[in-house]
Amino acid sequence: MRVKNFNWPTGIFIISYHVLLLSALPFYFYYATVHLSTVIASLILFFLTGLSITAGYHRYFAHSTYKTNKWVEAVLLFFGSATIQASAIRWAFEHRLHHAHVDTEEDPYSIKKGFWYAHILWLFESPRPIENKLVADLLRKPLVAFQHKYYEVCMIGSNLILFLLVGWLCSDYLGAFVLSLWLRIFCLHHFTWFINSLAHTWGARTFSTEQTAVDNYFISFVTFGEGYHNYHHTFANDYRNGIRWYHFDPTKWLIWTLEKFGLAYNLRREIGRAHV
Repeated sequence: MRVKNFNWPTGIFIISYHVLLLSALPFYFYYATVHLSTVIASLILFFLTGLSITAGYHRYFAHSTYKTNKWVEAVLLFFGSATIQASAIRWAFEHRLHHAHVDTEEDPYSIKKGFWYAHILWLFESPRPIENKLVADLLRKPLVAFQHKYYEVCMIGSNLILFLLVGWLCSDYLGAFVLSLWLRIFCLHHFTWFINSLAHTWGARTFSTEQTAVDNYFISFVTFGEGYHNYHHTFANDYRNGIRWYHFDPTKWLIWTLEKFGLAYNLRREIGRAHV
């Protein structure tokens, strides 16, 4: 697949950090002392930032599957900025295009253009200009509009705060830099991209056979519950992806828990009221 109109800033960033991280990791694990506290802190940050994408960018901002207050919104935006996956408005715009034009030429990360295109190569193309009418609801949210306008500041600031916090708490700034910053970002990027690639390739078309999205229980383990992708594409406005009690969907559990504490409301369900 030939990439058109190469996006130099994004392409250089992604290629550079992959090369540098994968080259440095063997030396880090061989020469440095790996602190258990840093590993635990990095895993906590991995879950917090990962859930900010699935519960925040995806199910809240892109699909409006539930409502919440400005304080929860601010937390989702802070940790979402730390994933380096663009602003919530940019992310939601491209995802809404994906749902509207899935498997067609207009799909920003169409699996029809190849596995690797859907996984990562689409990011190397110059992004489409945002159509305000497709994200008008988000532009009306002051915090979301602020994050979009000052995304670079939010992205750098959130990661700097988290890096310094882990380094200070664990007395391990090298480990915080390698594990809680760059290895976390590497894993989050690829696990998110799996939803565009693997979740359109490997699994069952349980609810709809008309498009490529599939349900796969195993994919849900590395995507915070997003592996039930055929259900999601069929019923995109449901706050759940896994609708059965035994489905692994920590994003659903988080949103349900927020509701129980009065921090989320109007949770949308498109198939009955199956157990969370």
